[in-house]
Amino acid sequence: MKKIFLIAIAFVGGTMFMNAQDIADNAIGLRIGDSDGFGAEVSYQRALGSNNRLELDLGLRNGSNYDGFKLAGIYQWVWNIDGGFNWYAGPGAGLASYGYKYKDEGRHYKDNQTFVFIAGDIGIEYVFDIPLMLSLDFRPEIAFGNDYNDDLDFDIALGIRYRF
Repeated sequence: MKKIFLIAIAFVGGTMFMNAQDIADNAIGLRIGDSDGFGAEVSYQRALGSNNRLELDLGLRNGSNYDGFKLAGIYQWVWNIDGGFNWYAGPGAGLASYGYKYKDEGRHYKDNQTFVFIAGDIGIEYVFDIPLMLSLDFRPEIAFGNDYNDDLDFDIALGIRYRF
């Protein structure tokens, strides 16, 4: 009886991870989100296998005292939940450059900084029958820079991509 129970658990567990993935070879679109300021990123995804892909995002960020650009690369594993719903997670890194404007004791200052960051990414996506994909993800980022950028940011974004 014990053997039958273990075989049944192994069979059910195995079938949960053997779902066919629906990862497009390529997908391009926008990732619109908010970290410390609203920004949009051009997002490109390239399949590397049946359940993993590389995502590259190049975006502009804008806040009340700064503006800048950010380039991120994320390696993602993709798992099917049900039908067109997938969830994904993975590590990544990037490079960013920000320009700051601020006032101190009546004087105006400007400062530019370039820094690197490491990131993680976890999200959910829906793949339509047409070549369209919507996603919502959460990307914590740890930056390594000077005073302004040496911190932890949480980037939440909505993505819309054309699959081809």
